Amino acid sequence: MEQFDLVILGAGAAGLFCAGSAVGQGRRVLVLDHAATPAEKIRISGGGRCNFTNMATAPDRFLSSNRRFAASALARYKPSDFVALVDQAGIAWHEKTLGQLFCDGKATQITDMLLVRMQGAELRLRTTIDSVERESEGFVIRTSGGAIRTARVVVATGGKSIPKIGATGIAYDLARQFGLRLVDTRAGLVPLTFAEQDLALCKPLAGLSVDARIDHGGGSFRDALLFTHRGLSGPVILQISSFWQVGEEMQIDLCPDRDVAAALKQQKQESGKIAVSTALGYLLPDKLAQAVIAEMGLAKARLADQPNAVLDKLGARVNRWKLRPVGTEGYRTAEVTLGGIDTRDLAAKTMQARSVPGLYFIGECVDVTGWLGGYNFQWAWASADAAGRAP
Repeated sequence: MEQFDLVILGAGAAGLFCAGSAVGQGRRVLVLDHAATPAEKIRISGGGRCNFTNMATAPDRFLSSNRRFAASALARYKPSDFVALVDQAGIAWHEKTLGQLFCDGKATQITDMLLVRMQGAELRLRTTIDSVERESEGFVIRTSGGAIRTARVVVATGGKSIPKIGATGIAYDLARQFGLRLVDTRAGLVPLTFAEQDLALCKPLAGLSVDARIDHGGGSFRDALLFTHRGLSGPVILQISSFWQVGEEMQIDLCPDRDVAAALKQQKQESGKIAVSTALGYLLPDKLAQAVIAEMGLAKARLADQPNAVLDKLGARVNRWKLRPVGTEGYRTAEVTLGGIDTRDLAAKTMQARSVPGLYFIGECVDVTGWLGGYNFQWAWASADAAGRAP
């Protein structure tokens, strides 16, 4: 039977990075994955440019049942550490907005860098995991290519998001097998879907993007909102989706820099003969303004003819648009999985299961989920480094 010091299940971002850190400790390392190519999530991330970290990384940018858990790993492996690797590899990059760092070229440069960093480890693709069994001196992993004995197992198989690139729930199955607790999982950083009455506005506006602000469930974000045929998407919606729970109503400000009612009242005094639609068109993209005006039955109305109460209602419709999503687009399009392995059962400094020496969980399968913008990759690097360097 083959024997390794460390076997990593999953050849994604966290798995490859963990291999590089472990090889650096002089360990004999094997990485297994059922996919045909490694790190597919890196390849498709950031529009093919890979938003590989965020310079504003801090524990408060992550959701978890224990918000302090991620602090240890994040403090010991910082965004600047990963940037140093990127620079050393000669990969050109740029900062987009809000600390988000992207490759100038293809995202696969990051994968290539990780593969070089883990030289000395063995990578086996197209290999399925049949079972992981504990024995007196470690573990036996039975695979489609045979049985392997190892002292340590790192589970880096990710969450349930984007199943078309091979996502599975094996990490959660292994956690249950070894008696670890789980926090309920759901899709995160995902578009929201709406009932027909709300889609009446969204469908005709599909493809339109506007600046918007949403405060909900402890999250507060301002960014682009995108109307779709199924509901709403865009960065601000993806961000708030991680804070939203099924059944909750949310409120959206479609004109965050202006008090729309006050602006309309001022226009009424200065140029009351113009149409309400024209006045609103000064504040919103024309297509959106026309849709809101039609919805409120003011398509042919003059501004001067509207009592302030109507303008207040119109302003509230724009600055405090209330609607209740019926759901999300699910794991099919979700960028991450919320929830996962309960951090109460993991050691924050090493990611090792407290009750199962030699068993580690890292990356997306753990109940640590970052905001949109490179935070989840930074968690992958930090948690992977913690496990790979664990004594």
